[in-house]
Amino acid sequence: MVWLLAAVLTTVITVLPARAQTIPEPAIDSVRLTDIAAPPTPMSSPDDSLFHIKRIFVTGNRKTKEPVILRELPFRVGDNYRLQDLVQNFEKARKQLMNTTLFHEVVVALKSFNGYDVEVLVQVKERWYIFPLPYFKPVDRNLNQWLVEQKASLSRVNYGVKLLYNNVTGFNDKLRLYAITGYTQQFSLGYDRMYIDRAMKWGMNVNVALGKNREINYKTIDDKQAFLKDENDYLRNFFNSSLELTYRRAIKTRHRFGIAYVSERVSDSVAISNPSYFKFGRTQVRYPEIYYGMNYFDVDYIPYPTKGYVADFTVGKRGLNNTMNMWYINAKGMGSWHTGKNSFFSLALAGSLKAPFRRQPYFNKRILGYGDVFMQGYEYYVVDGVAGGYAKATFAKKIVSFKIRIPGTRKLAPQQIPINIYGKTFGNLGYVYDPEPGNNILSNRVLVSGGFGIDVFTIYDWTVKFEWSFNQLGQNGLYLHRKTIF
Repeated sequence: MVWLLAAVLTTVITVLPARAQTIPEPAIDSVRLTDIAAPPTPMSSPDDSLFHIKRIFVTGNRKTKEPVILRELPFRVGDNYRLQDLVQNFEKARKQLMNTTLFHEVVVALKSFNGYDVEVLVQVKERWYIFPLPYFKPVDRNLNQWLVEQKASLSRVNYGVKLLYNNVTGFNDKLRLYAITGYTQQFSLGYDRMYIDRAMKWGMNVNVALGKNREINYKTIDDKQAFLKDENDYLRNFFNSSLELTYRRAIKTRHRFGIAYVSERVSDSVAISNPSYFKFGRTQVRYPEIYYGMNYFDVDYIPYPTKGYVADFTVGKRGLNNTMNMWYINAKGMGSWHTGKNSFFSLALAGSLKAPFRRQPYFNKRILGYGDVFMQGYEYYVVDGVAGGYAKATFAKKIVSFKIRIPGTRKLAPQQIPINIYGKTFGNLGYVYDPEPGNNILSNRVLVSGGFGIDVFTIYDWTVKFEWSFNQLGQNGLYLHRKTIF
């Protein structure tokens, strides 16, 4: 019987004698399922034998509360599993705990056993959670637009201070505080708490932001953003607030129910230059917004997924009268599949629908080129409209992987910074419908692009992407990105 347990010991296990014994706690990076030793040939086949989880030990969590860790496990004390299911659940638990982004490393292993009674060890190595940092960020949509089109102008940079505080109370909650000046005068505060109830299913987040700008993107001309600027006055003032309840019944899916209030005011010069910025040449809008959203994650590692599926869906209503009246649906999804030991193929899809189609203000018509919804090769362009989206296909292969050792001190242990480099090739297909395109030619036509590049992924989920892209306009060039998913 006992030989079966040998295969469950995750990756540090070798065949054990047929008697109860305790396994030494493994090194933090010692578990790899591929290292499981093959058990000896049994006298009989106990495939239907069930192993009983008697106890779960959690170690290494100095800040994170133990219930938060146990919440992410696909097994509980008292559960019974066949051998192969127990092995799979150990790996699922490790993957899920890594995807919380609370830990550098995670080991899920067998601690001890007695017959078919199993004790499980969950050993974690926590990250550093608080980051008071200077803030410096170009306001343009991507680095290329700022470096090439704006000549790296410091007048188009936001700077200030930010406080990023993760795992504030040990319940995987996040505090975000920004005090920004430069291009945008802005103050924002956000707090996201995963769990507010004892059952650890309901959560909440709240966000507030207010600010003003001397420059504003008032219109799109020839598929590029056009700006107005006033050195003596602020052209835009805004206030945004939102309250959101979240529901996470199990592990992979999170539902969001939100309500927001938005107030936007622009100068007379903006309304004169583009009467459709808001409807009817208005200079101010105030409106409520309600929405429902769903996030689904089932990937090996969220910051750089090489296997699994991700989905994001939002439906909402913005405004209640003719001044602001829009229903919208936004959807994004991605699947990744291993094609070899160090290679994978991914397909990402994104789409947006806004209704009614006619007479939407410019303020509401942003689709491609904004945020993380863009096509590679079209970084210098935006495509406005009321319906559209893209498909992106990527094949990537790991080129090299190594670690840089940082010497320790009396208070800090030595650290190893992992460096992973992937080479890739990719292709994009997109389309945006705009019933009122004006002088913009990229809407209402099929868009294609492709290219190749290198992704560099390292500690604290930091990713930089170097991509050489080609588009159907006959243009090509080197582009830089930070986003990984979508």
